[in-house]
Amino acid sequence: MSKLVESRDEKVKIRDAYGEILPEIGKEDEDIVVLTADLAGSTRTKYFGQEFPDRFFNVGITEANMMGMAAGLAMEGKKPFTSTFAVFATGKPWEQIRQTIAYQSAPVRIVATHSGVTVGEDGASHQILEDVSNMRVLPNMKVVVPADAVQTKEVIKTVGGEMDGPVYVRLARAAFPVIYEECDFELGKAEVLREGDDVTLFAMGLMVANSLDAADILAEKGISAEVINVSTVKPLDTETILESVGKTGAAVTAEEHNIIGGLGSAVSEGVSEHNPVPVKRVGVEDTFGESGPAYELIEHFGLTPEDIASKAESLLS
Repeated sequence: MSKLVESRDEKVKIRDAYGEILPEIGKEDEDIVVLTADLAGSTRTKYFGQEFPDRFFNVGITEANMMGMAAGLAMEGKKPFTSTFAVFATGKPWEQIRQTIAYQSAPVRIVATHSGVTVGEDGASHQILEDVSNMRVLPNMKVVVPADAVQTKEVIKTVGGEMDGPVYVRLARAAFPVIYEECDFELGKAEVLREGDDVTLFAMGLMVANSLDAADILAEKGISAEVINVSTVKPLDTETILESVGKTGAAVTAEEHNIIGGLGSAVSEGVSEHNPVPVKRVGVEDTFGESGPAYELIEHFGLTPEDIASKAESLLS
């Protein structure tokens, strides 16, 4: 059973958590290998490389080649992790991911850092807001977006085991609020973090912490918000989603991603087919990112707890 922290003041970079846990699971399983495209430092895979140089491959700036190599290693019984920035992991080599990994259901772990607008000053060219959409559209591909550093470690331990097909894990550059004291992660399951009766807030990544804060804001106004961490965007936990909206009758989705094709789309698809209720989406509204400090961009694009709470209020009114 997961346990939440009492205060969400501490912030930790989830890519640091990835760098810490990867050598740990590598010690337990010699079949784990890691590939990176000249970004070992930024993705924190360098720590695995220092520990296991014979199982670490820096392929240079050849992301498409990296995906093909990972597919081959997976076919030979290895457990490959491929890591680079999210824009380079899901954009440039998309065809290779489709043809060599997803089509063959090769168990490759694509773990990308530097996603979303919290990439910050690097600007629109590096702030990919379409990666969840790019990956979840592929048959056989699973998509996971951890909420904090604690959950990140549990996700990596889980996907580091035996996998039925490939998975995309979306990490970030900036430090995220720590929400878990202990996390019981299960692939394919959404988790109710706070129960409520009036509206459900579905969130992924950084927006889980922001949704918990939004629920506090709404509570002060007499609105009871249920908060659900949809860390697995695909396969979507439709059962938990439908059970919640069946109780609250209204939903707000929150993501640091384009509102087209991401979590908002996934939840809306499931709800509309099985139990139509009003849904509003909080996210980047069909535009590219901009250069600036990470959390100033969260404010600029309307992704704050106040923005989520306001959207919920407008939905209920």
